[in-house]
Amino acid sequence: MKDRKTGKSLVYICSRYSGDTERNVEKARKYSRFAVERGTVPVAPHLLFPQFIKEETERKLAMELDLALLKRCDEVWIFGVENGVSDGMCAEIMSAGDNGQGIRYFTEECREAYA
Repeated sequence: MKDRKTGKSLVYICSRYSGDTERNVEKARKYSRFAVERGTVPVAPHLLFPQFIKEETERKLAMELDLALLKRCDEVWIFGVENGVSDGMCAEIMSAGDNGQGIRYFTEECREAYA
C-alpha cells in the first residue's frame, strides 16, 4: 500500500540473512539504499528484527512477522538471485505470489534480472 502522504510504493527487500549475517546485513543496507534511490520506501525486516528477536531460537516468530510486513508492501524485490534463494527467501517469494504482489529480481550488483 502506497504511503498516503508521499505516494511512494512500499518495497519489501528480500535477500539472504542467514549464514554470514554481518555481510548479508551490509548487503541488505545496500539494497535498501538502491530502493530509496528509485523513489520507493524499502521494508527490510532483516535490518530491524534482529535488534530484538533471536533468529536461532525465534525463527518461526521472525518469519511470521516478516510475512505480515510483506503483505503490506506493493512489490517484493529479490536480490542475489544468481546465488540461489534461502528457505526464508523462498517462503517470502511464495507468499508474494499468493498475494498477487509484483515481484522483481535483481543480482547482488542491483542489476535487474529476468526483465
